[in-house]
Amino acid sequence: MDPMTQSAQISSSQGFADGQNSAAKESKLSVKDLIHWRDPKKSGLVFGLSMLLLLSLAAFSVISVASYLLLALLCVTITFRIYKSVVQAVQKSNEGHPFKALIDKDVSIPPETFRKHVDASLTYINRALKQMSRLFLVEDLVDSLKLAVVMWLLTYVGAVFNGITILILGNKHVFYEISFFSLQTQIDQYIDLARTQINTTIAKLQEKLPGAVKRSKTE
Repeated sequence: MDPMTQSAQISSSQGFADGQNSAAKESKLSVKDLIHWRDPKKSGLVFGLSMLLLLSLAAFSVISVASYLLLALLCVTITFRIYKSVVQAVQKSNEGHPFKALIDKDVSIPPETFRKHVDASLTYINRALKQMSRLFLVEDLVDSLKLAVVMWLLTYVGAVFNGITILILGNKHVFYEISFFSLQTQIDQYIDLARTQINTTIAKLQEKLPGAVKRSKTE
């Protein structure tokens, strides 16, 4: 193979890997920003929608929730389409389809992206299958007994909570407890900083007013 061609292929593969790493870092940062309420509007929207979805799944079946969501989306799009058509007919304008920009947008998944996610998920699936075969075929007796104890305890958890309830509690924990502890750490830092500043100011005032210091000592 030509050395120039080989170097070009290596540089392109490195660029693709760097792009994947940067995209993964950006996704991790965006999730972290949502959890820690860096943007309250986005975090509140995600938390509200996720809680609404989980509460709906707790009250109704998955088919009903999916049907109602799709029906609501269709009602919004059909109403907006009819409204824009009436406005165009009254104003005698020719703006075209209101969703033309979205219709012309390419929503297909690139093969590279699909292959990347399949390869990543395949790694986790193979690891899980290997771990399950090791546990259920009793490769290590102690680990298999630990799994049996955990499954036995989960039977009691399942008698009290269902899966949706656990997801609701987990969602609340992610968006409230984690952000509260991070904010509490920041608040403690600001309190310590303010206390240090106050003590420094009092010490400077005592140095400038020695008479007040002497009176306080005699008292």
